[in-house]
Amino acid sequence: MTSEPPDEDPGAQPQAGGALTGSRLRLARRARGFSQQQLAGMARVSRQAVSAVEAGISDPSLRVAIALSRALGLTVEELFGPAIPEPVVRVRPLAPLGPAGTRVSLASVGDSYVALPMSGASGTRAGFAPAGGRVSRRDEVSPLGPPRPTLVVAGCDPALALLEYPLSLLDPAFSFVWWSCPSRDALALAAQGLVHVAGAHLRGQSGDYNTGPARRVLSDGAEVIGFCSWREGLVLRPELAGRISGLTDVVKAGLRLVNRESGAEARRVLDRELARYGIGHDQVPGYATAATGHLELAAAIAAGLADAGIGSEPAALAYNLAFIPLAEERFDLVIPAALVGSREIQGLLKALSSPWLLDQLASLPGYVLSQCGERIAVLSPAS
Repeated sequence: MTSEPPDEDPGAQPQAGGALTGSRLRLARRARGFSQQQLAGMARVSRQAVSAVEAGISDPSLRVAIALSRALGLTVEELFGPAIPEPVVRVRPLAPLGPAGTRVSLASVGDSYVALPMSGASGTRAGFAPAGGRVSRRDEVSPLGPPRPTLVVAGCDPALALLEYPLSLLDPAFSFVWWSCPSRDALALAAQGLVHVAGAHLRGQSGDYNTGPARRVLSDGAEVIGFCSWREGLVLRPELAGRISGLTDVVKAGLRLVNRESGAEARRVLDRELARYGIGHDQVPGYATAATGHLELAAAIAAGLADAGIGSEPAALAYNLAFIPLAEERFDLVIPAALVGSREIQGLLKALSSPWLLDQLASLPGYVLSQCGERIAVLSPAS
């Protein structure tokens, strides 16, 4: 193993407080996967300067502190400010966190920290996702390095994951956490102050999308920002496309269905169609199953675990499945009024105008972007 080059002043001794400052810089650098040389190059300082600060031999000048903080996507105060005396932070868990040592995502929402358990789909992508901390006890988390500005979005549209890249390019950079859940659950989490944004595609009693349901749940007011539109309908194994023309054919043929979880708009569409044709739940094999997202539903059908289900057209096309449309859906981002001015939401609005994001969304078959980033409505607080 090759050792790193010596510091500029090998004979110097660590200064008081320098060890703690250096430890925080080292943790932040390693958490982002940078070598000392890479960080020095991004900050346009010498590698020896980075090494000296990390070793506690010298405190950074203001110029170096600003350059290093910007390169790491942190403020100077976050990286070099006074240390928090407690080794843990008190959090509001979005869901049960599990035993001590469980990895979690950690984010600031309003005036408190929120922890999101990292298990199953929430903790993996193609591989393990980076954690923000580990559970210390029931409502306390030990951070893994200095917390970064993090946008937390709840909702069911898998295209939300595309927000991560444009957020990472901002100065300072933002981390991103997507909590996959039904629209109604997402609005409830936003109302509790556990997420910055709720993604929703809910038809109100008057036929409008999202504004009515959001107004009922977020009594303190909210803003509704457009994201995309797509169709929801019957997703089928490809070989069934010529034989099946609707839900009644699925039931008559005795095909097995994969359902969405309770509270999902797709489940409401299914129930509406079953009621329309007078079909009972017990007549549908697989009605009691619950896939936790559009892509999960499509994956179950593609794997042969089910024959059909109600899901989004983009998810069906992603798995080369047949699709019969039943409803036009508009997916919006609902922001609680108290968070509209926060740095996380300002970062989101910048990301929504990113040409990269718009190109990526446009490349996905089945998505319509005519209102992406547009302010749909401002909902006043309930009187």
